[in-house]
Amino acid sequence: MATAKKAPAKKAAPVTKAAPAKKAAPAKAAAPAKKAAPAKKAAAPAKKVAVKAAAPAKKAVAKKAPAAKRTVNAAFMKALTPSSALAAIVGGKPLPRTEVVKQMWVYIKKNNLQDAINKRMVNADAKLKEVFGKAQVTMFEMAGLIGKHLK
Repeated sequence: MATAKKAPAKKAAPVTKAAPAKKAAPAKAAAPAKKAAPAKKAAAPAKKVAVKAAAPAKKAVAKKAPAAKRTVNAAFMKALTPSSALAAIVGGKPLPRTEVVKQMWVYIKKNNLQDAINKRMVNADAKLKEVFGKAQVTMFEMAGLIGKHLK
């Protein structure tokens, strides 16, 4: 008789009670799961918050120091007069160093003077040869060579 009771219970439960129970059960299961999940998340974010709180403190220190340095340096942005050789490329009016380098790159790209294989190299044409003093320079040398032509 015990087996007879189990068989009808299995058939009856999945057909009538299980379908509504499954819909209700996941809702009930979801509610406890949500309660359980925040409890777990509450512990985990507490650790993350502690880690995040420590990290921004370091970043804040790092950001505070450069923030003071980020103010525009008057000497850096001072307008300098280019030499006649450099004026042929960037113009004759006084410009800050940053603008001179920008104008140089505009000229280099406009005239396709970057080396095809190594883009860090600049092939000098007649005007650039007067400024650089040689046929080919690296982009890192360029800033130093430009500095010699600014007053």
